[in-house]
Amino acid sequence: MSTPAHVCPDYGAFWPDSASCENALHQMLVWEYENPPLWAVHHLLVLCYYLQHPRLYSPAGLTDAQQILTAFVVQGVPPEEILRRNRAALDSGKRDWKITGTATVYGTYQYPLRWPMTAADVLVGGVNNYCDNVRAWAESIHATLRASGNLAAGGHYAV
Repeated sequence: MSTPAHVCPDYGAFWPDSASCENALHQMLVWEYENPPLWAVHHLLVLCYYLQHPRLYSPAGLTDAQQILTAFVVQGVPPEEILRRNRAALDSGKRDWKITGTATVYGTYQYPLRWPMTAADVLVGGVNNYCDNVRAWAESIHATLRASGNLAAGGHYAV
């Protein structure tokens, strides 16, 4: 007897058996843990996963994440530079806004989205192609947000 399929509530991805977007995320984190060079794209992995699951962000957090993705993908800003520029803005003791979503206040997109690449595609590509596939995933998300009219401007971060 097989287990029922799972459908992602955020973007409708169909996962057979007991697989899910969260399982895919955990598998990628295991790959990074077991292969330290893969850590080079960890910042993109987290952004990609959260941007495709916008409820995990607050509305402000979602806007900021989109701007950070643009800085990484379009401007080529390294993660360390984003952290350096935004140390004060990220300080939870000084910040008057939340990054993560709650059950009642969370990020959403104004226009419907159809993601051409997801975590499932990164997994199918395997560990040997992981870094290239995560970068392609990030570029795909940025292009999809831009083309759909959902790419937010502004935000709290200096990018």
